[in-house]
Amino acid sequence: MAHAPDLIPDEPVPLSKLPHFDPREVPVDGTDGHLPAVAAQQLTEAALRARFAQPPVWEPEVRAEPRFTDRAPAHASVLVGIVMRDKPALILTERTTHLSTHSGQVAFPGGKRDDTDRDAAHTAVREAQEEIGLDPALVEVLGTMPTYVTGTRFIITPVVALVDPAHHLTLNPYEVADAFEVPLEFLMNPAHHRRHHFDGDGVLRQWFSMPYMDGTTQRFIWGATAGMLRNLYRFLAA
Repeated sequence: MAHAPDLIPDEPVPLSKLPHFDPREVPVDGTDGHLPAVAAQQLTEAALRARFAQPPVWEPEVRAEPRFTDRAPAHASVLVGIVMRDKPALILTERTTHLSTHSGQVAFPGGKRDDTDRDAAHTAVREAQEEIGLDPALVEVLGTMPTYVTGTRFIITPVVALVDPAHHLTLNPYEVADAFEVPLEFLMNPAHHRRHHFDGDGVLRQWFSMPYMDGTTQRFIWGATAGMLRNLYRFLAA
């Protein structure tokens, strides 16, 4: 099997770089409809602020992916931006297809930490402004979630924030092909959390997907993004 050029020969290939791999075609092992959904009253502005002000005792479910490279770890942040509409919705992006990592995939706005960034929240808000034109003045950071380590050794801190619904986005066409919103209530219902596994290159990979129909367009949320959303579910449901 051919390896991506930036990988050492004895390491497994990331799923996104396997020839002809399409996560939409991997069978579903099951869903988690037996788990309770986060109630709508727990997703209000006041409830979200209270949850982050006094976090419960809980454990993240998804922490890391199998390692695919020996490159030095890099710290990054993503913005889990919750738009406070009548029904709260989460801002997600579709990455452009030419990017070297996670090209064409659904992702949170975010990126690598700069030396001048004050903290993880600063990284996430700055990157969201650069990628989708989100005005930092319209973002209220609530807190951070436990780090998620990707197979390419990005140590990602999810930064959860409330976003003023009056915002206007201006996409960076080099990095972002599209930006859209998904109802938070949909994402926080584990009946929509599908489990998958794939045994390729001698490594068992397991992940969640949360496909969402946006009109006639399917937004296929999977991998690291779905894993971080699963952790957010565990945090809000605890």
